[in-house]
Amino acid sequence: MKTLKKQLLGTLLTVAPLSAFGAETFSTIMVYKSPTCGCCSEWVKHLQESGFKVMSHNVQDVGKYKEKANLPYGMGSCHTAFVDGYAIEGHVPASDIRRMLTEKTDIRGIAVPGMPIGSPGMEYGDRKDAYQTISYTKGGHKSVFASH
Repeated sequence: MKTLKKQLLGTLLTVAPLSAFGAETFSTIMVYKSPTCGCCSEWVKHLQESGFKVMSHNVQDVGKYKEKANLPYGMGSCHTAFVDGYAIEGHVPASDIRRMLTEKTDIRGIAVPGMPIGSPGMEYGDRKDAYQTISYTKGGHKSVFASH
């Protein structure tokens, strides 16, 4: 019996630390949004429920953060966020953010232009419009990152 307990304890001590290597640890996502925007707050909740740490800042001029993000024309939405050197614009799903951070792609950021119904924070009953997450580079090159 003591041998079995020792074997179980040995297995736990060997496996437990390995599981920590699989855990994702990303920096806190810094969100800049208008103080009156409810859908932005819902998007923040979506990120938190998906395991991200988020710090939300209510600002009067969201435009200056879009400039800092090097956001190409026509890619704007209602809030802008930053994490680990990347920019995030609009209602981007947490899964796309996780993929971007995990793959460490050579882009400036990702965006969901506009405010598509059914995107995180823009839920409206059962309605869900098709939309795309677009990646972009500092030079303004855009490509489809994900389709939803």
